[in-house]
Amino acid sequence: MAHQADAKRMLDERGYSGPQIHDQNPAHLLEKAVRDRIVDSYYWKEQCFAINEATLCDRAVDMTFIGGTYGQQKPTPFLCLTLKLLQLMPERDIVLEYLHQDDFKYLSALAAFYVRLTFNSKDVYTTLEPMLADYRKLRRRTRDGGYALTYLDQFIDDLLTKERVCATSLRKLPPRTILEDVGQLDLRESPLGAELDDLDRDDSDGSVLEVGANGGPDSMNGHAAYSDSDRSRNST
Repeated sequence: MAHQADAKRMLDERGYSGPQIHDQNPAHLLEKAVRDRIVDSYYWKEQCFAINEATLCDRAVDMTFIGGTYGQQKPTPFLCLTLKLLQLMPERDIVLEYLHQDDFKYLSALAAFYVRLTFNSKDVYTTLEPMLADYRKLRRRTRDGGYALTYLDQFIDDLLTKERVCATSLRKLPPRTILEDVGQLDLRESPLGAELDDLDRDDSDGSVLEVGANGGPDSMNGHAAYSDSDRSRNST
């Protein structure tokens, strides 16, 4: 009961005094207009009432798409469960367990979104970058109510490079190079390093490395093109 009371107070605009994330009420990591739509939604009222970290997994397992709002600004279950996670504020070990399990890709995507919202900049990079090698397919709900195909590595790339994802303005993430310069992060090795070395050797030998249809080495099978420098990408 005390936990439920704390969760209610989190959504109360009149002086929240509970645990904070980034020096603010965790619920405020989502914009007020989005929060209001979430708490008024059928999914929130029917599926997010009185659940904990374990039962939230059951809801996440049932998800079939990611996304923010669609149609008449209706929030997706993905966004509703994000707010519920912000209410619950699970221990980091639980979040990482959500993230790294291999059976339920939408639970992994939900955890990745929570990591981007709540972890510090260094931990965002170190936690999410390994997932750039996860090429599982995802469905994304578009703003017009349709669906688009994406991939988990592309979603992670968006979280690392975009300022707005799933109807949510993300806290500014400093470029990776800045964190490298101050010694918070090690230099990141490109996953194409071996192929590029082969290309250099073949060029010096006068031979040509076979190139795939996408213009890169044929062995490159990733979907995201994340680079170590800060760059802009087209919004989805």
